[in-house]
Amino acid sequence: MREGIAEGAALLRRRHLRGVLCALVGAGLWGFSGACAQYLLANYDITPSYITAVRMLGAGALFLIVLAVRNRGLLAAMLGDKRTLGQLAVFGGVGLFLCQITYTIVIGYTNAGTATVLQTTGIAFVMLFTCAATHRLPRAREAVGLVAAIAATWLIATQGDPSALYLPLVGLAWGIANGLSVAFYIMYPKKLFARWGSFAVTGIGMLFGGVVATAVYLGGVALGEPLALPSLDAMGVAVFAAFIVVGTFAAFALYLHGVSVVGSVEGSLLGAIEPVSATVFATLWLGTAFTGADLAGCALMIAMIFLVTGKKPRPQQEALREDEPSVAEPTDSAQGRAEKETVHE
Repeated sequence: MREGIAEGAALLRRRHLRGVLCALVGAGLWGFSGACAQYLLANYDITPSYITAVRMLGAGALFLIVLAVRNRGLLAAMLGDKRTLGQLAVFGGVGLFLCQITYTIVIGYTNAGTATVLQTTGIAFVMLFTCAATHRLPRAREAVGLVAAIAATWLIATQGDPSALYLPLVGLAWGIANGLSVAFYIMYPKKLFARWGSFAVTGIGMLFGGVVATAVYLGGVALGEPLALPSLDAMGVAVFAAFIVVGTFAAFALYLHGVSVVGSVEGSLLGAIEPVSATVFATLWLGTAFTGADLAGCALMIAMIFLVTGKKPRPQQEALREDEPSVAEPTDSAQGRAEKETVHE
């Protein structure tokens, strides 16, 4: 019996480690996507709304192709479930799309550094909602991790200069909206992940988000904004392709899978690694200077990661945590039935 408990604990530790790595790599690839967006906006006549629409539609199409090839039964089951489709539309159209568009709006009212700092309020909202749902106070590691994540982001985004923060009231309001949208897309799909798996949910949600982003873009065109169809050279096409495949498809697939494993609170804290990766990619690729404030922020963020991914609960405690899906999905879940059907096709 002791051997069985030890094996179960080892399995949980390995699974948790894989979840942590997926969340870190996925969030790190968001930094790569930021460098791609910066390059495209600086070198081509292209708008943020166009980039958002194309990246989400392109990544959503990739998810759909992979699902159609690898698990047609699961895809058919999801598309045939009206309730699930409605939830996926909310996840993609409200969560994934709003997270990106509100961040862009905050930049417009403030600046990129302020917007990045305000985005970390999403971590606080995730922690607040999770603690309220589970009727507990934040754990010490979570609270310290939150402070460290915000401090590290502030150092990287503002270079430690308080005057770099420009925060009018309307910018603060949109910043809070951005933080809420971040918390929403991390927490809302928990039950969908448990039933269908993170990859399928992320993919179809991304496609819905792309449809909404396209509608918003075309709506702007109808209201008089220029139809910005950029003329890209070979380098531009390559960067845009990497932006879609690596910075969107792979980034969201890995990050949200990690969140489905480690839980909302820890996943949101790990997602704060994005400013660090963005700084590294900007330095290595775009030639941006790497400063002492960047180094201090990176060190603080790494310390936060070790803090929040340290000692984990025992297996029996893990199963009781309401902010995480169970280790094994029920054998009669829709995903399991769909996978069996696919095997027999």
